[in-house]
Parts: sequence; C-alpha cells; structure tokens
Amino acid sequence: MVKILIVDPLRSIRNTLRERLEFEGYTAETAEGLTDAATAFGKVPFDIVILDGALFEQYTATSEGFRFPDTTFVLVLSAHPSIDAAVHAVRNGAFDFAAKPVDMNHLLGIIREACRQREEGNTPVSVVPTRRAHAHRTPHVEEIIGNSRQILHVKRLIDKVAPSEARVLIMGANGTGKELVARWLHEKSSRCDHPFVEVNCAAIPSELIESELFGHEKGAFTSAIRQRKGKFEQADGGTLFMDEIGDMSLSAQAKVLRALQENRISRVGSDKDLEIDVRVIAATNKNLQEEIRKGNFREDLYHRLSVIVISVPPLSERLDDIPLLVDYFVEKISAEYNMAPKAVDRDALDELKAMGWSGNIRELRNVIERLLILSGDRITSEDVRTYALGVA
Repeated sequence: MVKILIVDPLRSIRNTLRERLEFEGYTAETAEGLTDAATAFGKVPFDIVILDGALFEQYTATSEGFRFPDTTFVLVLSAHPSIDAAVHAVRNGAFDFAAKPVDMNHLLGIIREACRQREEGNTPVSVVPTRRAHAHRTPHVEEIIGNSRQILHVKRLIDKVAPSEARVLIMGANGTGKELVARWLHEKSSRCDHPFVEVNCAAIPSELIESELFGHEKGAFTSAIRQRKGKFEQADGGTLFMDEIGDMSLSAQAKVLRALQENRISRVGSDKDLEIDVRVIAATNKNLQEEIRKGNFREDLYHRLSVIVISVPPLSERLDDIPLLVDYFVEKISAEYNMAPKAVDRDALDELKAMGWSGNIRELRNVIERLLILSGDRITSEDVRTYALGVA
C-alpha cells in the first residue's frame, strides 16, 4: 500500500487531506514541520510527501539537515500559486505542484500519476538545495495546461529529457502545442540562459532555406548585399527549434545532417567551416516514416533527430482538460482585452467537450476569444451552440 506523509503547519489541512487519502485507500500520516517529517521518516519509508510551499522553500534553501530519500515523490502545495512558483518547484526536484485551497480531484490525479511512475520503476528527481545561478530566473513561457494522463506523460518526459543534450523530435497535429513543448525543453535545460531560436521550415521557400539556416556571405547570390548569420549561428550555445522539419528539401536535409554529425556549418558562398554548439529540437505534423518510404525524407537524418520522440496528443484525446484550458484562456484573454472574466456554465463546458476540435488547442483559444466577445454576462451552452463555429 502506498504510504503518504502530509507536511503542513495547518492542522485543518493536515487532517482534511489525511481523511480523504485514507478514504481513497492510501496510508496517510501527518507532520507539522520538517523536524516532525524527519522523525516520521525515521519510522516509515514514505513513498509520497505532500509538502507545504513555504516549507519547501525552507527545505531547498539549505543543504544542511534532513533530506528526503531519492525514491520519494514530493508534491508541493502552495498558498501563493503562480507559473513561476510551479516552475521553481519542479526545477528544484518537486514531482508536481498544486494550489491551495486544494482541489482534491486535481491532487488525487497527481498522486495517481506518482503511483504509476513508482510502479513502472521510475524515480523522481531529487529535491536539492538551489545552487544553479539561473535557478531563480523568471521563465517567459506559457504553462502547459492539463492533468489528463496523456499530458502528464508529456510533462514527465520534458522533465526527464530537458537536462540532457539529447535531440528531441516532437510529433503532433497542428495546434497541439509542439512549440510550447520545445520551449519548455529549452527552459528546463542548462542552455536556458542562451538563445532559443525558431525556424519554420514550411514557411521558407526551398531556395532560401539553406541561407536561412546557415547564413550567407556577401555576394553569395544576387540579393546577398551583406554577410548574414543563419539560425544555427544565432542559436550557438542555446537551442534551435526546427518546426515542420518534414517540409524541408532533401538538399537542405543533407546539410543539416552534416551539421548534426560534425557540429560545424559553412555559410552559403563560403568554404570556411564554423564550429557550433547547438541543441536541435525538431517538430513535425507529418509521419516521417511514411515520408522516408516516399523518398521525401532522409532516414539517416530521422535517426539523428529522433533520439527522443515526444508525441503531443490532440485535444480530442484529452477532453477532460478542456475545463482547465477554458479557465486559463478566459483569464488570459480577458486580461488582454482589459475586461472582467466571465463565468462559464457547466452545460457550456459539456458542449465544448462534444465538439470535434480538428484545430486542437489553437482552435479552442479562438473559440473562447469569440465567446468572450459575443456572449452576455456569462458563457452559456446556447452561446456555444450559436457562436462556437464562428457564424454569429
């Protein structure tokens, strides 16, 4: 049976959580502070710790004193939730982060995911004192919203893969959030203080893609009136995100393969090699295995890019995340329009869940923006039926 320790200075929170967790079939004990937690661990090897946010800050502020075992999953509960606080907690070893007052369904979902990771033999990142210089830098990346099994799996992969130098191939349909996954891989890596450079391979004509990626020398072609650095040079020391890489020409693929193999490039019109230090993350909405069979994509480049593959699920496979996504977009878009957020009726959420969402998260954001503009004081199911398709 999974054993959980609840560490919080408020007795009411400790008792409420213990009673609910015991009702759900877990073994739960409580501790008021870190000293009591150390005593409890001296008697029982807990699998999961639910830790107050302020106590987590105290715990990570020093390397002295009691340390949780490396096999323990630490869940942080904060009375002052924010994206920055969540990123700070996860970056410093927390398995996950939740807000107070506690949403028990949300918390139980996190606990179930921790239990699943434990059953699969995975161990959490150790909670350690904050030593890295960029540990407190403020991220400028939107949160990945959702608690579905599929999206929690993506978040766990990001946490595991980001600190490495492994190349990552992100697969998924348009609008699922592939760029957001790439940005979090960069944000949680040791390269986060260096550039994140994006290039959309589908948006650049094939005759210009090599110049865009590798740069060119003055006079290399008719319109090359000055020397220009390419995306690889701009990303030196950081991360290059190559979006829609399945649309790249075969000639450009050959040069990208050389750059990945040798960590060097040459500008168009130059015979001089330049050494580069770039982590490449690629993304595509195409089936690259099928493109290889058609002769449109190099198999050797595919294997260079796909050391780790992260598949981002379509919205149709994570419908339970729609209420959280709706809340997020209502708050965000209302702030952008300088208007008060509108409540969303439960029936309206049910209507949204029943939609097809071929455009995925991007389409959902557009629909919420439309509903906020066109609906009355609150968003109703009738509003969804009237305005969601964009025909007023």
